[in-house]
Amino acid sequence: MRWRDTLARISRVRLTPRGIGAACLGGALIPLGLVLTLPDLVGLGAAALLAVTVAWVAIGTQRLESGRGALHVTRAVTPNPVVRDRTADVSLLVAAHQASGAAYERLSRLRLSEQAAHELAGHQGIRARVSARADRITVHYSLTPTRRGRWSLGPLLTTRTDVFGLVRATQPLGSATHVPVWPRTVELAVRTRSVGDVDHSATGARLQSSDDSVLREYVAGDDPRRVHWASAARRGQLMVRADESAGVRPVTVLLDRSLLPHRQEAGSPRRPAAVDDGEWAVELAASIATSFLDAGHPTRLLTTAVAPRLEGLRFATTRASRAALLDACVDIRGHRGAAEGHHATSTTARALRLARTAGEIVIAVLGPHDPDARHALAALGVEGTCWALLVSPRGPGFQHELDETAAELRASGWHVSTSEARTDPERAWALLAEGAL
Repeated sequence: MRWRDTLARISRVRLTPRGIGAACLGGALIPLGLVLTLPDLVGLGAAALLAVTVAWVAIGTQRLESGRGALHVTRAVTPNPVVRDRTADVSLLVAAHQASGAAYERLSRLRLSEQAAHELAGHQGIRARVSARADRITVHYSLTPTRRGRWSLGPLLTTRTDVFGLVRATQPLGSATHVPVWPRTVELAVRTRSVGDVDHSATGARLQSSDDSVLREYVAGDDPRRVHWASAARRGQLMVRADESAGVRPVTVLLDRSLLPHRQEAGSPRRPAAVDDGEWAVELAASIATSFLDAGHPTRLLTTAVAPRLEGLRFATTRASRAALLDACVDIRGHRGAAEGHHATSTTARALRLARTAGEIVIAVLGPHDPDARHALAALGVEGTCWALLVSPRGPGFQHELDETAAELRASGWHVSTSEARTDPERAWALLAEGAL
């Protein structure tokens, strides 16, 4: 395996203009010296060719990460994860593993080139600020991701030359860093009359007692009179009493992955509109989930799957759990086709029906579906509180299926509103909340 790596490194070596001149000069002097019977001329040509050959082998067999002059790479991304369309700062350090003349000599002849996925680098690419010292090279630059996902940064590409500048070689140094990019979220007004009415209608009216309250973190908008000062002093942060009958019901946000491009279409430049529509759906679902969590509701984010696993999907209960909700959005991808999407929605709805807790609110971001999926979703509305925001897909042939989905869900007790993709999230949520009044 090592000899293969060595051959691969040697194959990356290229002659510099100076090396090409030396090789041509040596190739011309040797036959000329033989014709003129001048041994010194032959020796001079052979020396030039030997110098190029030795430099080629030396640079090709040399490994930057090992030996007396070993170098190592440290890369830090702040913040990490990054939010889409927001700037993150990257710090890259190339330093000698141990202080030695060989390491300093390598650093002095090193040229660096950072590799970054196009989704991370953005439209303007990377503009780096480089500072070099004898024992290290430091690079600082900024990234503005344009797509949600998990994208690669690195490995670092290094270009170095020999002492005489005859050959150069490009070699990766260090490992790649995978940077997760969260979707953008907006704060939605989930503390509305509609949410309160739905909660009261489901739990029923009853007299409050000390047993009806739980403690949660204080969020903006809470009544200061409900601050539990003893717990606040003990924990070092404000805690408020929240009645179980007044807004702390668990919330499950269900995202239909059929709204994202099919896997064979994902990333295809031919359908940028479909990619943008899918990203909008993910951002809307993430905004709903984080807004309910910030309002004090135990919240979880569920995506449709052919084999859903709800046993290990726990509710986020504190504002510190916000990162877990957003991490769950990073790797969301579309289904393999329309048929798989309908089947996944059916199986997920049936699994959720069996696993849902008492008083749980289901808020779904859905596309139009076939009769089997509609029937499975309708069963959820019969047994509990369910809201659905139906997204109207682009293109002809979907309107009838969208109308049928909306009608069947409403008939089973769902609160339903329809919206076009890429509608402002606050407006889309307001239409759904107003329809539930």
